[in-house]
Amino acid sequence: MEITAGGLLEIRITPADVGKRVSVRRVESGADGAPSFTDTVGVLTSWNQGVLTITRKSGEIVHIPESSLVAGKIVPPAPARRRGPAASFEELARVGARAWQPLESEPLGGWTLRAAGGFTRRANSVLPLGDPGLPLDEALARVTAWYAERELPAYVQTATGAVGTQELLGAELERRGWVNEVSAQVRIAALAPVADVDAGTAAAEVRLTRAPDEEWLGRYGRVEDPEVARRVLVAGPSVWFATLPGRAIGRLVVDGRWAGFAAVEVDPEHRRAGLGTAVMAVLARRALEEGASAAWLQVEADNAGARALYEGLGFATHHAYHHFRFRAEAAR
Repeated sequence: MEITAGGLLEIRITPADVGKRVSVRRVESGADGAPSFTDTVGVLTSWNQGVLTITRKSGEIVHIPESSLVAGKIVPPAPARRRGPAASFEELARVGARAWQPLESEPLGGWTLRAAGGFTRRANSVLPLGDPGLPLDEALARVTAWYAERELPAYVQTATGAVGTQELLGAELERRGWVNEVSAQVRIAALAPVADVDAGTAAAEVRLTRAPDEEWLGRYGRVEDPEVARRVLVAGPSVWFATLPGRAIGRLVVDGRWAGFAAVEVDPEHRRAGLGTAVMAVLARRALEEGASAAWLQVEADNAGARALYEGLGFATHHAYHHFRFRAEAAR
C-alpha cells in the first residue's frame, strides 16, 4: 500500500477510478476489540452511497464501506502469463463459443443470445462480447423476454480476471438481483506435453468417433433430450469423441491452433487410475495431427479432482467465467 514520508497509509483512489484495477486496505474491529486489516485486490466496479464494490479475479464481489478504508491505490493489470500459449480473453471466448454451439442464436448489438432447449448453460446464455447497443436495463429486458418466449431461464455469461473481461457487467447484474449460479476457470496449456504424457496401456483401448453413441451419452449424463444433446455436441470446427469402453469418455474440438477439451468423465469405480489422462492424451495426439498447438478447457472452481488432473498436465488458469441467472422476484 502507499505509505507517506510520515509513515501514514494513503487513499489514492476516487469514484472516478471505477473500472480500474485497485488494491485497498480496510480496518475492522476484531473479537478482542483490536483492529484488524484486510487487503482486497480487483476491479473497482462501483462506488455508490459510501460503499465500494470490488470484483476479484475469481469473480467474488466484495462490498467495502468507504468509512473502513485506510489505504487504496490503482495497480497495473496482472502481468502476462509466462507459461503456456499467449492468448487474449476475446480470442478464447470466441473459440469457446465455436466449440459449444447453440441450436439458435440472435445478435443484440455486440451480444449473442443463445438457446438449445436448455441443454447446458453454455448453449443457453448470453455471450456479451461488446456493447448491446442499448441502455443496460433495456438490453436485459430484451434478454429476459427472448428466453421467456422459449420457456428458458435467462442467463448471462460473464468473465473476470483478464484484460477485457466483464467485471463491470457482472457487478451491474448482481446489483439488479441476478444470481451467479456457477463459476468456472478457463485453463490453457501447451498441447504437445499433453500428447506426450505416458498414458499407459489404457490409451490403446480408447476409441475415437465423430459422434457420441449411447454409451458416451450415458456416461456424460446431463442429457434429457438425446437428439438436442447430439446436435449441440457434434457442432464445431472439428469434433472428436473418445470412449474408453465402460470406464471413461472425453470430447475434443480442434479450431485452428486451439484444441478444446470437454466432458472428460471417468466412472467413479475407476478413478485415480490415470484413465482421464489416457483419454486426454489420445485426443491431444489427434489434435496435433490436425495442426493444433495450444490447449484449453473449462473446469468448475469447486471440482478439486479435475483441477488436480489438469494441473498435472500443465494447465494454468487464464480467467474465470460465471453464469448469472435472472430472478423475476428481484425485478418486481
